[in-house]
Amino acid sequence: MRYIAMNMAVKNVALAIGGMTCEGCVRSVRQVLSRVPGVAIMEVGVGAATVTIDDAVVTESALGPALERAGFRVLSISSVP
Repeated sequence: MRYIAMNMAVKNVALAIGGMTCEGCVRSVRQVLSRVPGVAIMEVGVGAATVTIDDAVVTESALGPALERAGFRVLSISSVP
C-alpha cells in the first residue's frame, strides 16, 4: 500500500466505473489505481472505487485515462468527505 504524506493536499474521490462485471474486474481496477502515483485506494467494488488522491502529485482527471487504458470507463467522479 502506498502512503500519502499528511502535509499534502489530499482529498477523497468516488469513481463510478463502467465495464466492471466481476471480482476479476475489481482486482484489475485496484491494480491500475495502485500504480497511479499519488493515489491511495480506500475501497474498490464492482462498478465503483473510492480513493484518496494527493493533489500535489495527481489530479482527478488523470484517473480516467489510466482506467480507460485497462478497458474501463469512468462514468463520474465526485469528491467525498
